[in-house]
Amino acid sequence: MTPVVGPSSGPAQALVLSYHAVSATWPSHLAVRPDRLEAQLQRLRSRGYRPATVHHAVHDPPAARTVAITFDDGYRSVLQVAFPILERLGFVGTVFVPTDFPEAGRPMAWPGIDQWLGTQHEQELCPLSWNQIRQLVQSGWEIGSHGCSHPDLPELSDGELERELRLSRQRLEDELEQPCRSLAYPFGTYDERVMRAARMAGYSTACAVPAGRAAADPLAFPRIGIYRPDGMAAFRLKVSPRLRRARYGPAADVLLPVARLRTALRR
Repeated sequence: MTPVVGPSSGPAQALVLSYHAVSATWPSHLAVRPDRLEAQLQRLRSRGYRPATVHHAVHDPPAARTVAITFDDGYRSVLQVAFPILERLGFVGTVFVPTDFPEAGRPMAWPGIDQWLGTQHEQELCPLSWNQIRQLVQSGWEIGSHGCSHPDLPELSDGELERELRLSRQRLEDELEQPCRSLAYPFGTYDERVMRAARMAGYSTACAVPAGRAAADPLAFPRIGIYRPDGMAAFRLKVSPRLRRARYGPAADVLLPVARLRTALRR
């Protein structure tokens, strides 16, 4: 597998951040506060990072310091809250959409968010509609797949895995009338079989959280997860080039078995 090489030496040059929802009031760890999102992006801009959509960042980063801001799950708050912040600061984003939900007429639900159903925060689970997704596309955002139903891909049979990857990509291309080239593995989990299936389904970029490959394969590209508890000190540590080199440089081959064990224990 060929490492991704940016304009400066070494793999994994692009910084790819993984967000989910943005909310001032939802206490979920997935919901970053708007003021923190804005401060984090201002920090990146002050450090000379240039924004790009995720496919562009992985395959053709425009600068030695390139950042892709990604949002998983397609929460409506991405358009209502995050989009104005990114637009004001000159950033574009990428949203990974589970395609069963934009026209389902119900809140999204799967393990990890379904505990919010029936609570005062249930409206935070509302998905973007197809028309709202098209608004983001018209503003230069990239839309990628997050499967059809947000499954744990390694747990699926070969047939189920092929269906989730192929049909979600096809649905996005039909609705948006443009190629869908990127994928984010739901729950951040993947294995070699899932990577092969993603390649066969036509994806050229796929993102995972956590990651531990020394040479960042385009179909297992590392993202940094940013969550509600992360203050500025935690954010600065997570995006530190030195820490990223330690995680994704040659020493990462030693750390990879530990990262995989952690992932297995969390599932």
